Amino acid sequence: MVNKAPSASLFSSILLLILAFLFAMADSAPKSVASSSESAVHIVYTERPLENEEPEAYHIRTLASILGSEEAAKGALIYSYKTAASGFSAKLTPQQVEEISKLPGVLQVVPSRTLQLHSGPGKLH
Repeated sequence: MVNKAPSASLFSSILLLILAFLFAMADSAPKSVASSSESAVHIVYTERPLENEEPEAYHIRTLASILGSEEAAKGALIYSYKTAASGFSAKLTPQQVEEISKLPGVLQVVPSRTLQLHSGPGKLH
């Protein structure tokens, strides 16, 4: 009588095929390696808008002047600063940073950085 149960080598072969397929798919996925032409988050400090204009509307208008549309500006805008400072954070390419830096009303453009605190619960004593 012939044993009709699948062999361990068949399972191993199928498993290897599935793994090879998954590795091939992962390798063909778009890479998120940063390059100088990709956008990065920047903080754009601006003059305060006129009293009759909302700060966020002013920031979107400023961004739209270099991005080409209000829709693109809304997509790039991450946060609008309104209280302590006037400005916004947005994803910009190096070329866009150069362009927006030259606009009237733009005071400074700096890359956004995440800083680590040097204190914590273990360092309070």
